[in-house]
Amino acid sequence: MKYHIEKNSVQETLVIPLLGRLICSERFPQLFSDPEAKHLCDSLDYDFSEKRGKMESVFGLFGALEVAQRQYDLRCEAEAYLQAHPGAAVVNLGCGLDDTFRKCDNGRCRGYNIDLPDVIAVRNELLPAGSRERNIACDLNDPRWMDEVDGSHGAVFFAAGVFYYLRTEEVRSLFSRMAERFPGAVLVFDACNRRGAKMMRSTWLKEAGITDVSAFFSLEDERELEGWSSRFASVTAKSYMRGYRDIYEHVSPLYKLMIRFCDSLVRMKIVKIAFRKEPQKR
Repeated sequence: MKYHIEKNSVQETLVIPLLGRLICSERFPQLFSDPEAKHLCDSLDYDFSEKRGKMESVFGLFGALEVAQRQYDLRCEAEAYLQAHPGAAVVNLGCGLDDTFRKCDNGRCRGYNIDLPDVIAVRNELLPAGSRERNIACDLNDPRWMDEVDGSHGAVFFAAGVFYYLRTEEVRSLFSRMAERFPGAVLVFDACNRRGAKMMRSTWLKEAGITDVSAFFSLEDERELEGWSSRFASVTAKSYMRGYRDIYEHVSPLYKLMIRFCDSLVRMKIVKIAFRKEPQKR
């Protein structure tokens, strides 16, 4: 039986990035191959026609391209960390129906997928945890989820499209706690400036009745984060659309222009924070 997704529900928000990955596999096969996205879409009792129509429009398709490229970028960072720490924890913050752990699983690492209870309920039906994987139902602002993660062999944390919906002080507190709890780990996430974040959150803010837009997380320059914690060893960033592989030559002139817009005017990027290791004992 297919899993039913109600229209206009919180669970429906899981469909958008999933459909974006599927459409990019169809429209840009030279860049993306995501059979799991097709399998998951086929497993849902949901009418995709309206969202597919919007996503296959000129601007909708660019949004799908961003979603798929973001997953590729974060996967690259997870795989790079696993090269040096093969038994590390791979932690997906605000996981939705993302399967990045399975895409970079080396047979030795452990996966942790963290999201709100209603999201994890859907995930447990569609992506039940494997033998070295756990689906954890918890709010990211509740530090108890950290007790569930074994970072003794290292940890790489990543978040896709998550922190835009948290207040800056919540993000700062979360990052600082993580740096204290997981020395030697790295945290990777996507970010953009206030202009871009406002565009991204426009519908959600209106629906939630939120007017204090400035309180929510955005990033003009990654160096702003350096003073957040003495436990940060480094803060670096790469271009969202061109930093991990340059897709510029694979897209139309209009999309080339939009990529330049993303880089220069909304400053979309992938940010990596490396946490300091414990001081050596004498």
